[in-house]
Amino acid sequence: MTSKSVVPEGGAPEGVVPQTAESEFLAVRRHEDGVVELVMDRPKAMNAVSTGMARALGDACARLAADASVRVVVLSSAVERAFCVGADLKERNAMSDAELVRQRPTTRGAYGGVLELPMPTIAAVHGFALGGGFELALACDVIVADETAVVGLPEVSVGVIPGGGGTQLLPRRVGAARAAELIFTARRVEAPEALELGLVDSVVAAGTDREQALALAGKMAANSPVGLRAAKRALRLGHGMDLAAGLEIEDAAWRTVAFSGDRAEGVAAFNEKRKPRWPGV
Repeated sequence: MTSKSVVPEGGAPEGVVPQTAESEFLAVRRHEDGVVELVMDRPKAMNAVSTGMARALGDACARLAADASVRVVVLSSAVERAFCVGADLKERNAMSDAELVRQRPTTRGAYGGVLELPMPTIAAVHGFALGGGFELALACDVIVADETAVVGLPEVSVGVIPGGGGTQLLPRRVGAARAAELIFTARRVEAPEALELGLVDSVVAAGTDREQALALAGKMAANSPVGLRAAKRALRLGHGMDLAAGLEIEDAAWRTVAFSGDRAEGVAAFNEKRKPRWPGV
């Protein structure tokens, strides 16, 4: 689908440039500080991931990944009751086995697209974040949830398993035994317990998840774009490695920033007692 500019009635809010519609249920909202929101907006289905929505999300992530001006991405929802309730089971119910096989690369492209974004990512979660919806949040580096959030991976209750990375991402957050208990019981977890278990990283007042996620994104985006991407690469690649291998990964990432324009500007700004003007290279 060809994207089109969307200008809200009364003009764009201060600090935001007009958003782009990736599809009828996904928009890209660009902020002047290099923060970009991917806004899911499929209210009648509570953001259930259909084939079309998965394709739009994967395509949008591919473009953002290649855009050096993007410093931080926030994945949010414009739907009041949900972040995302997972796969579109109504669509799935009408599919033949062959159609489901053909759909699989598209859905993997959506979840993998979020996971593989090279810049820091934050999920702003409220309401239901279940199944594939929670997997989209797990694919982000940080999860900010509000008090209404209910998360979980209930796939075994409908005869499948998490297929958007949940069996791999959840153990990395909470450990193998805790992940097994949550996946095998298919239970839903409300915000206070989700914070206690480490399923989310912070819980904020109801209705403020997007605001708080954008504020956090702004703090991240104030730092070196080259440094942010290199740090994420070291964190992701080094996770699960033995210490010696992890230190080699860190050293390789360090070398990509040590001789960069951002490093030179950061040192100069520190010595001149001013804010850095990052070249992003």
